[in-house]
Amino acid sequence: MKAFMDKDFLLSTPTARTLFHEYAEKTPVLDYHCHINPMEIAQDRKFDNITQVWLGGDHYKWRFMRSCGVEERFITGDASDKEKFLKWAEVLGKAIGNPLYHWSHLELQRYFGYTGALNRNTAEEVWELCNARLAEPSMSVRNLIRQSNVTLICTTDDPIDSLEWHAAIAADESFDVQVLPAWRPDKAMNIEKPDYTDYLQKLSDVSGISVSSFADLKEALKRRMDFFAERGCSVSDHGLEYVMYEPATEEEVEAIFRKRLSGAVLSRQEELQFKTAFMIFVGTQYKRLNWVMQLHYGCKRDNNKPMYRKLGPDTGFDCISNHTPSAELADFLNALAETDELPKTIIYSLNPHDNEAIGTILGCFQDATATAKIQQGSAWWFNDHKTGMKNQMLSLASLGNLSGFVGMLTDSRSFLSYTRHEYFRRILCDLIGELVENGEFPADMDILSEIVTDISYYNAVRYFGFDL
Repeated sequence: MKAFMDKDFLLSTPTARTLFHEYAEKTPVLDYHCHINPMEIAQDRKFDNITQVWLGGDHYKWRFMRSCGVEERFITGDASDKEKFLKWAEVLGKAIGNPLYHWSHLELQRYFGYTGALNRNTAEEVWELCNARLAEPSMSVRNLIRQSNVTLICTTDDPIDSLEWHAAIAADESFDVQVLPAWRPDKAMNIEKPDYTDYLQKLSDVSGISVSSFADLKEALKRRMDFFAERGCSVSDHGLEYVMYEPATEEEVEAIFRKRLSGAVLSRQEELQFKTAFMIFVGTQYKRLNWVMQLHYGCKRDNNKPMYRKLGPDTGFDCISNHTPSAELADFLNALAETDELPKTIIYSLNPHDNEAIGTILGCFQDATATAKIQQGSAWWFNDHKTGMKNQMLSLASLGNLSGFVGMLTDSRSFLSYTRHEYFRRILCDLIGELVENGEFPADMDILSEIVTDISYYNAVRYFGFDL
């Protein structure tokens, strides 16, 4: 029997162990998509206790606690931080087969030096240990980033954001990790939302363009994109229900926009026509700026309406959508390719059944401007576990170019989540090791080490064009 999460955790062959310990483990981390707060980096936040850094805002953990019958007051309610931690420890102790068990214990090992198992019996001990460790200067936000061997972080930022904290970090010579903005214009696209016109007013204010037409909206967004680009942005991201393609003429889109500004309710077709025009426009601008376009789709959000009204979005009430938009996705990419304005694009679906469809679409739009110009993104959200990651990589290897893959991202709000890169790399090395040990690929360590370190780090550096 193997020891619990020892140094060879998830590494089942000699080749896998060599690839991880000699190469992947030593390679830096590039976090090109996350949701951490740049203000906390600028101010070098320190945490009072483990609950603040571990449970605050982590809807992965909240969902699991609810599934264990934990009262909401111990999850998002008024229970004390210690009470919340003790409840989490109690349920984590039985989280067999759940990736949260591995993630949590990797974090305990790497940041707190705790190699035991967290459960109801060890909860008090771990609470005291972690809090004592968090009191040390080495556990501030910036030092957590440094000790994680991170070289660059891309946050997630709205077009109206001032980016003041990014500027403050860039001006601080004492911190050498780049923290760059990433463009997330969902609020500018979601024309059906009740507060859409309020958002347009804010965009008008910061852009200096009074937005009263779709043409105005495009000009305001172009101005803000240039502002982001001047501050180092080279990445965009979109949270979509699915990739739509419902083309309309410019006149029709302008009429839809005017109708919405008048207060009228749009039809579903009108909504999709507007969003298609919006996405085509921003895609052309990403090509102009040499930005990467990331498309996250396949999520049905805010399903428990009573809890959504109580807690708001991103609190653990989202699920996988079964809408598979392979035809629309291909048509959307083709519309940009027709005018030679298709940017580098990363495609993520929350539905793992989309893996093969995405894999076939990638090959339709590759060209010599970049290795794997159109990428399938890492197994996302409900899929970023051992099975999901392995299946995504096997599908990509079967239908595309695994060696050109830009690899893992944290997609997290936690400064302890960098261990997800380690988790991913262990799975990657084990998958490759299995192919080698099974005689399906030569045991050429020169080539294998290059593949592993490229996927872990260097592919992303080249693909996004970061100056590192």
